[in-house]
Amino acid sequence: MKKAYYLFNPGRMSRKDNTLKFEPVSEKGAIQKPRYLPVTGVSALYIFGSVDANSAMYNFLGRHHIPVHFFDYYQHYTGSFSPKEYLLAGKMLIAQSDAYRSKKHRLQLAKAFVEGATFNMLKNLRYYGNRGRGVATQIAQLEQLRTTISNAKGVSELMGTEGNCRQVYYSSFEEIVEGYAWEGRRKRPPKNELNALVSFGNSMCYSLCLDAVYNSQLNPTISFLHEPGVRRYSLCLDVSEVFKPILVDLLLFRLCNRRELRSQHFDFIDDACFLAESGRKVFVRAWEERLQQTIQHRKLNKKISYRHLVRLECYKIAKHLLGMESEYQPFKIWW
Repeated sequence: MKKAYYLFNPGRMSRKDNTLKFEPVSEKGAIQKPRYLPVTGVSALYIFGSVDANSAMYNFLGRHHIPVHFFDYYQHYTGSFSPKEYLLAGKMLIAQSDAYRSKKHRLQLAKAFVEGATFNMLKNLRYYGNRGRGVATQIAQLEQLRTTISNAKGVSELMGTEGNCRQVYYSSFEEIVEGYAWEGRRKRPPKNELNALVSFGNSMCYSLCLDAVYNSQLNPTISFLHEPGVRRYSLCLDVSEVFKPILVDLLLFRLCNRRELRSQHFDFIDDACFLAESGRKVFVRAWEERLQQTIQHRKLNKKISYRHLVRLECYKIAKHLLGMESEYQPFKIWW
């Protein structure tokens, strides 16, 4: 079974036969014992440290369809090396473009993404509300806002509704997470621990969705809720909206409330807060465990992992665009 690998240390990556060879470098510049990764077992690489590699190395990764995702010193997602899109098909590209150009079809898909995202947010709030957290006000506000989704006349209006829903949802974080201040969403840079976790988790979710889109016939630059822009894979933003409440938010609630993340796992630099390397390792370890967990899929009647669940979402979108399914139904928590 393939798995993602996360490289936190600086070093050099090279090819050795059909194996990836990573040589970590210590703070003093000494080369340490190399680590070998069989290429057939690697699904993606996530680079957090300064890693040297040559073009031959990337050619090797490209032939094996292994993407590489890069993050800067402050854990911001900065870009990806994406192998040649070996699954892209002209028929899909035309269908996806036609859906974007059709105001009615685009709005229909955009509403589905917002419906799925806000439904999963509400599920999270009700879960913690039933466990004594003071989120009744946010639940009522979110329920009211969700009634306006179907009446939206355009994508910009829908984006406004989604933003209001998320603002209400985020305001509950102080009630759900014990011992951490929220003080509103602050992205660039994050101002406190919760904001740092949300930013880092959202970046991980975005790159996960990018991998899922890459392994479908979908084009990642043609989106429906978010406006397609220059130098970004906006379809991954659409898909990630559905899964951030399930994968990112529930995970950070657990890590904080169970004290798996503590004050020593964060760094404050120039009035900004970031996960320290130790904190990133805690989060990434829990993130991978979460993605490997399985649920009993109601329609497929078999157990599938959360990682595969995101890929199935992309398949659903593709089938809808090709006319194989009449309507795209976003994933909603049913438990």
